[in-house]
Amino acid sequence: MNTNVTAGQDRTYARGRATKSHLLDVARDHFAEFGYRGSSLRDIAQRAGMSHPGLLYHFPAKEALLMAVLERRDQVDGEVNPVRGEDGLVALRNLVQSAYRNEGNRGVVELFAVVSAEATSADHPAHDFFVARYERLVERVTLAFENVKATGLLRDGIVPGIAAVQTVALMDGLQVQWLLGSTDLSMGDAMRAHFAALVDADL
Repeated sequence: MNTNVTAGQDRTYARGRATKSHLLDVARDHFAEFGYRGSSLRDIAQRAGMSHPGLLYHFPAKEALLMAVLERRDQVDGEVNPVRGEDGLVALRNLVQSAYRNEGNRGVVELFAVVSAEATSADHPAHDFFVARYERLVERVTLAFENVKATGLLRDGIVPGIAAVQTVALMDGLQVQWLLGSTDLSMGDAMRAHFAALVDADL
């Protein structure tokens, strides 16, 4: 095998990955600032310092770019702070840690706040993504509470399914208040206090 050809291919692949990563970062910030409907691929390409055809080479449609941004965010968060229902208390702790982590990622929080609100419209390209995402998250958090209950650490009167819906709603509401600057309370601290009222364990 020609090692020079292989090395060249590796460099080309690495440049392509770096370009796509840069585009996703720029698109994340642009979607967060203007929403999906208020964004155009030409504007994103200009903001990224590349041509419109160059952007289309990597992402042929605005919908494809948005979905790539959303999926990468969930993938990264899932690797750092995974929420697996079978993990019980660990899953709840990871939700707290995710809230703390989001305080250092304003662009990501803005993206989800803006686009999830837009996606309530059934014709929005991310509508199905967010419906499925919330269903999965509530299901996982419900299972986490059920596992905590099985260990005897869930406080009396707490219903896992209801607690899960309340937890997810709290997370979203905290993010909006935090973005608006209407509260000085840390999102992570608020999540920790929330779980303290539900679970007889230190999170």
